[in-house]
Amino acid sequence: MNRLLFKNARIVNEGQVVEGDVLVVGERIERTGGTIEADADRTIDVNGRYLMPGMIDDQVHFREPGLTHKGDVATESAAAVAGGITSFMEMPNTDPRTVTLEALEEKHAMAAGRSAANYSFYLGATNTNLEQVQRLDPNTAAGIKIFMGASTGNMLVDNAATLDAIFRDAPTIVTTHCEDTPTIVAETARAHERFGKDIPPGEHPVIRSEEACYRSSSMAVELAKRHGTRLHVLHLTTEKELELFAAGPIESKTITVEVCAHHLYFSAKDYATRGNRIKCNPAIKYESDRLALLKALEDDRIDVIATDHAPHLPAEKDGLYDQAAAGLPLVEQVIPSLFRHVHDGHLSLTNLVHKTSHAVAKRFEVVDRGFIREGFYADLIIVDPDARPVVDETKVFAKCGWSP
Repeated sequence: MNRLLFKNARIVNEGQVVEGDVLVVGERIERTGGTIEADADRTIDVNGRYLMPGMIDDQVHFREPGLTHKGDVATESAAAVAGGITSFMEMPNTDPRTVTLEALEEKHAMAAGRSAANYSFYLGATNTNLEQVQRLDPNTAAGIKIFMGASTGNMLVDNAATLDAIFRDAPTIVTTHCEDTPTIVAETARAHERFGKDIPPGEHPVIRSEEACYRSSSMAVELAKRHGTRLHVLHLTTEKELELFAAGPIESKTITVEVCAHHLYFSAKDYATRGNRIKCNPAIKYESDRLALLKALEDDRIDVIATDHAPHLPAEKDGLYDQAAAGLPLVEQVIPSLFRHVHDGHLSLTNLVHKTSHAVAKRFEVVDRGFIREGFYADLIIVDPDARPVVDETKVFAKCGWSP
């Protein structure tokens, strides 16, 4: 087996930054910490940069099958690795949808030998596939995904009896997209009355409002509490919703919550310059929400950071607000974007690693990944904290060819 030795690293792991070396034999970490003198096939002098566990992204849309003109497992996993992501969990709103056990198995076969990163896939819930959810072997999926709001790919679950049964019978973790569709429909109608066909992109957080998010996320939390469901609420965007979630270590929680990198980076003021390019669901909200989300990471009210990488071609993003696709390509710049918050003092380095690696591994019971520990897989990244990366869209790995 190949032997790889990292020398002179600042190892960021489990709440500490420690100077030392790491020896990798084959795919796994053999020794870590202190000075390691060992024969190696290759030695990398980290030269004081950070050596960190790779990010485990619990929410991506890699568009395969059916939407491969804008992304596929090969291209988007390469972009993910370039951005410091070594494992990903991919969503079911493809074409065809991943809403049967057979489709789930086909996705695993499709990724085999083509993905640059470790992978798993979600089984999607619908109003009519409860039996598939009940039959799911937890070891074959990242979890169950429920779109509790208007979604791409006709996957809205809005039947009250079905929702109750999914939360009652789910054999594994349930993840939710929480927005209230009737609220969004009403706000969209009001926007058309006011602006006609040319709705400004800055109306997006008004249309997909705090109220729409809170109505849905509070319903998900109530259902989970009623049934004792393992619930993970995806991409939280508002300060108000934070009241639904408890602060504290992730090990003590049945109900957890995620925030995405773009909701920490952008706010409503950025619609003026970026327009529909930052249109996503749920919407990027206001500066007060952005700052509250950052603060909630530090007090452990928010448990996980993800990307919700959702590539679209530029032509699908531009034009009228109503016609512009919702979603951003994010995996390739995620770690640099998060280091901005470290530099600004809003996020500690050790907490960045905890929220992107340790906590995800714990919440989703990822075996032998997410930590720099002897015997664990060597999913490692090196970060230069003094670098000032510039995004060059001519060199991005993502098939869509642009970055927000």
